[in-house]
Amino acid sequence: MSDLLAKLYPDHLRTLQQRADTALARGGFDHLLVAAGTPRYQFLDDRPYPFAINPHFKHWLPLTKTPGSWLVHTPGRRPKVIYLQPRDYWHVVPEAPAGYWVEHCDIVIVREPAEALAHLPKDFARCAILGEDNAGVGELRPNNPEAVLAYLHYHRAYKTDHELAMMRVASKLGARAHRAAEAAFRAGESEYGIHMAYLGAVHETESELPYSNIIALNQHGAVLHYTDLNRAPPTHAQSFLIDAGANFHGYASDITRTYAGADADEFQALIDAVDGAQRSFVEKVRKGQDYAALHVHAHHVLALVLRDQDFIRMTPESAVESGVSGVFFPHGLGHMIGLQVHDVGGFQKDESGGTILKPPGHPYLRLTRKLEPRMVTTIEPGIYFIDMLLAELKAKAQAKDINWDKVDRFRRYGGIRIEDDVVCTDTAPENLTRDAFASI
Repeated sequence: MSDLLAKLYPDHLRTLQQRADTALARGGFDHLLVAAGTPRYQFLDDRPYPFAINPHFKHWLPLTKTPGSWLVHTPGRRPKVIYLQPRDYWHVVPEAPAGYWVEHCDIVIVREPAEALAHLPKDFARCAILGEDNAGVGELRPNNPEAVLAYLHYHRAYKTDHELAMMRVASKLGARAHRAAEAAFRAGESEYGIHMAYLGAVHETESELPYSNIIALNQHGAVLHYTDLNRAPPTHAQSFLIDAGANFHGYASDITRTYAGADADEFQALIDAVDGAQRSFVEKVRKGQDYAALHVHAHHVLALVLRDQDFIRMTPESAVESGVSGVFFPHGLGHMIGLQVHDVGGFQKDESGGTILKPPGHPYLRLTRKLEPRMVTTIEPGIYFIDMLLAELKAKAQAKDINWDKVDRFRRYGGIRIEDDVVCTDTAPENLTRDAFASI
């Protein structure tokens, strides 16, 4: 894998340099400074929160555990990496720079954060400085200029071959761990036990994962971001929803699957229907596809599933128009993914910024741009039985068109979500997730 990444990295770096040059010109700056970041400490304590590196830093370099370091780009020059290797016997010190990227950068080793100042441009006013508010050193503070960020965020949606290679590995790591989690579920493990099986298979700690695992048995699947992890297994496992990913050199995968327990054939039938709908949405990840329109289309298709399986007794059009479909599918169809799970630029109108509004009545959609080749998005439809939303529906006129006996019977299953990471290409979409499952 390292040979492939070494081959792809020079083009990746050139792409980032070209984007940075344009972004600097638009903002009127001479240098781009990217802070890796600084750990934050818990209130009234000396314990740091898990460190999360600046995504702009790991965009340039496959480094995720180098707090206090800097990346400096000046048009026409090689990137400079100011690499902090502190004298420290309390913590593990980052290893000396090594790997396929080092030959393409000028590297300076410093032992104290303040030593970086001697190797940074002197006129801070001419620098676009990207980072968190605590990432400064001396009088240097991030300014995060809007014009620069808007350009970089808009173009970050277009992945280089190097980035796609990273994401394929992240998908394989996640798929392997999903298989281990499913086996643990079949073996009767608790949510906590399934979670531990996942960590063992993915070979990542909780803080290294791209997001907190959602491991939900039975009715817990109706809590969209359920992370409580019961230690005791239920008396009877009716269903299992797992939303969990993996990281590879800072690139994320985001995968969701839902499984029926033994003797839950009716729930399996609904899973199969959602799976078929999800596959049809994946096929629409094509050049020029308006993602917001795809989201609304998904509501119509899922409303048809609900009608065909006798949960609702109204037309799909009526279900969408009245908001009934949103009771069962209350979140967005998906989002951009890459350096961050919910990656930036999903609403951006153009290189200068601006916002493409969400469709009325769909407040939780995270992507409204038209899809283009090299964009990577998730496709994650769902059908849920959420007590709070169902209670609100029961008080409305549309309640007469709901088969409440069947809905109530399905509350014990919680819900269904099926999620793949999908690359828009010039032809058919590349499904990173299903390809990863197939490869193992």
